[in-house]
Amino acid sequence: MFLRIETLPETLVVGKSMEMSFVNNLTQQLWQSVMPRRSEIKDRINEELISLQLYPAEFSFERFDPTLNFVKWACAAVEMIDVLPEGMETMTIETGLYAVFKHQGLPSEAPKTFGYIFGEWLPNSQYLLDNRPHFEVLGEKYKNNHPDSEEEFWIPIKEKTTIS
Repeated sequence: MFLRIETLPETLVVGKSMEMSFVNNLTQQLWQSVMPRRSEIKDRINEELISLQLYPAEFSFERFDPTLNFVKWACAAVEMIDVLPEGMETMTIETGLYAVFKHQGLPSEAPKTFGYIFGEWLPNSQYLLDNRPHFEVLGEKYKNNHPDSEEEFWIPIKEKTTIS
């Protein structure tokens, strides 16, 4: 599951966002509003799509509250923005350290991968969770709702020695 530690450079994304919770999950509606219009996103860095979550500071995987709202994005990374498609927005992901994990399987199996990340890998690593965007990269091996689908989970981290 664990792939690598990577420093993400500042990354500009274009897409749509919605506020939701795990109980009131609107992911399908969000992506249904973006997928037919993804070709309108110009100057893309690559063909990958990004599913991004902005969790509030009080969000905790240890004391998980499925009713807590967060903002989810359906987006793509771009080099620049000449023309912003109508109804879409932009966000900049700040540079930072990420632990990258491979998830293979159905979306319904993602809790198993997240359980490993937050229950085993993170507590036994030299890192702490950082309060920056979490995201999944949906690349060429991503097959929506298919058991052979692969995606990368990018988890924001910081070294334990950098705690202030």
